[in-house]
Amino acid sequence: MIRRLGAAITLGVLMAGPVVPNEPETQYAILGFEDLDGWAEDDHASALTVFKNTCADLDEPDWSSLCALAFDATDARQFFELFFRPVMITDGKDPLFTGYFEPELSGSPVRTGRYRYPIYKMPPEAKERRPWLTRRDILTSGVMEGRGLEIAWVDDPVELFFLQVQGSGRVRFPDGRMIRVGYGGANGHSYRSIGQELVRRGVYQPHQVSADVIKNWVRRNPVDGQDLLFHNDSYVFFREVSQVPADRGPLGAMNRSITEMRSIAVDPAFTPLGAPVWIEKDGQNPLRRLMIAQDTGSAIKGAQRADVFFGTGDDAGRAAGRIKDPGRMCVLMPIQRAYAFLPEALQ
Repeated sequence: MIRRLGAAITLGVLMAGPVVPNEPETQYAILGFEDLDGWAEDDHASALTVFKNTCADLDEPDWSSLCALAFDATDARQFFELFFRPVMITDGKDPLFTGYFEPELSGSPVRTGRYRYPIYKMPPEAKERRPWLTRRDILTSGVMEGRGLEIAWVDDPVELFFLQVQGSGRVRFPDGRMIRVGYGGANGHSYRSIGQELVRRGVYQPHQVSADVIKNWVRRNPVDGQDLLFHNDSYVFFREVSQVPADRGPLGAMNRSITEMRSIAVDPAFTPLGAPVWIEKDGQNPLRRLMIAQDTGSAIKGAQRADVFFGTGDDAGRAAGRIKDPGRMCVLMPIQRAYAFLPEALQ
């Protein structure tokens, strides 16, 4: 889910067209650090290190000043408590935390009998027309063929589909060489969950659905499985980003490496990219941690919506696939910016 979208905070709900009755408005509440469950126990120094990875890309004066101070900070917890205030932003939607990871696929630089499924670059016309063709049209019309748009070929269309869901990954060639691909654009169609579609069709109950369950079902049912994948009209294109060292995370939406269990994907309509975000994820494995909003995703929509980056490989994928939990999140805003959301608080 490594997407390039501009960061912005809306002071209300912006809509095109007529006003929808009972549309929930965005609400803001300033909290104290004492209101954050587990705040004192976190490793604030680790969060500060990750914050410094991308804060230089925040060009507003208040963020730029705090970035400069971050590099001189000797007490990470004190730095966050002195210069930020936690702001809880809600939009009427239920909070939801999920997980994502960087997959590793088997592939080849050329098409072979085994490696038949292309990872595509974005064609120029897809940038000009929004939305462009659907997933089904892209893969069945021949519009991509013979144009040199293939970055690599992989051996599993299901893994390729989930590579698009994640937004980045590694491809290991037969000779051991490895390339890394990152998000290069999309066709402009909204993401549609194939897990929810399996539930709608009566194949599984909601609690039974996971990435592994979906993959196995598609492989057991190749015809219906392909139709299921086509249910998601969204299609993600890639670009090669092999300049990122193998020991570092994939590139996020800020074009910097993201960090395992410290980086999250957010909706930039509510949460500025680069901002620290306090996470209180409930569920079977509760998580209380300061993370940095460094990524976006087509399925990550809403003020209380975040995707936690679990790392690279199969183990990270299994851990990420188990996460679908409630909780809450608070964006740490520079003090003056935080209080600007609540003018009455200054009176």
